[in-house]
Amino acid sequence: MTTAQHELTTDADLEWCYDAVHGVSRTFSITIDRLEEPMSKHICLGYLLCRIADTIEDAGHIPPAEQTELLTEYDRLLDPDTDQSVEAFMADVEPWIPEPADRSNDWDVVAETPRVLQTFESLDEEPREIMREPVRELVDGMAMFTDRYADEGGLRLQTLEELEEYCWYAAGTVGTLITGLVARGASQERAAEMRDNARSFALLLQLVNIAKDVESDYHEENNVYLPAEWLAEEDVDLDAVTDEENHNGVTNVVERVTGRAETYLDDAQRYLEVVPEQHGNRLSAWAIPYLLAVGTMRELRERPEDVVEEGDVKVPRAEVYALLQQFEEGMSRSRLDELRATMAEQPLHQ
Repeated sequence: MTTAQHELTTDADLEWCYDAVHGVSRTFSITIDRLEEPMSKHICLGYLLCRIADTIEDAGHIPPAEQTELLTEYDRLLDPDTDQSVEAFMADVEPWIPEPADRSNDWDVVAETPRVLQTFESLDEEPREIMREPVRELVDGMAMFTDRYADEGGLRLQTLEELEEYCWYAAGTVGTLITGLVARGASQERAAEMRDNARSFALLLQLVNIAKDVESDYHEENNVYLPAEWLAEEDVDLDAVTDEENHNGVTNVVERVTGRAETYLDDAQRYLEVVPEQHGNRLSAWAIPYLLAVGTMRELRERPEDVVEEGDVKVPRAEVYALLQQFEEGMSRSRLDELRATMAEQPLHQ
């Protein structure tokens, strides 16, 4: 293949990766759209590498022992010092990939693992190697959790500490990846402050997702992330989190998880206040998910029972559009406080 042909192939693969992100995550799609090159492609590929592992970990139809083995194999694929082949990984994962007619966007990404990996490996060395270790830590963490709860057939987190350990592997590692990329060239003080607050930014977003997705996490993935110790205080069995008679108890736990997420708001905002706009990074890419989390916590405080009764708690679509418009018009960091306060109390579009 000539250099020109390789560049055309890489460009086509990268375009596919951008389309794939838009298919699997509304929130990350907004982030990617706000970034500029080269940051947009770095974050796009980093996200898809993590999504492959996340899809395997969330797959209720794959036995836990198989999940653990697939995740371990996938980690070896990402290790430049091993000879694990992508063909061998695909041979093992393909029996678990649904047929195209029944396949979700997430499984489309898993089916295209070779394309995602090839595009990742084509990146310049510095950003590629900054990304590699956090992704591998995420994959290793997910393998550890599927193995830990292999006998249960799905995750059944026991304590707040274990919940936040899981959140670290699922989201904190992504925060490390993002911080490594955007902190290049920043002052030592600024980079240190970002690293100090990256965990809070990531845990805020992940805890909000866990609070609002109780029903789908259980029914679609057979996972219960609400701490068993908190459910026990409400006399709720782990395998009865969506039963009607337990709605009140589960609602109380959802409120506690939401309250825990709120403790990370200030440090997460500080992360935004110091994140540099360089290498194609833009404040809006991270401020929008942060503010959407603020709005989602407002909805969770006002109607936590909807998590278990309707399984659908999110900010109104009109509010998302109103928030995007704020950034279209140009917004300084100094307005983060104002927008946070407004969205904590009422929808932004009202």
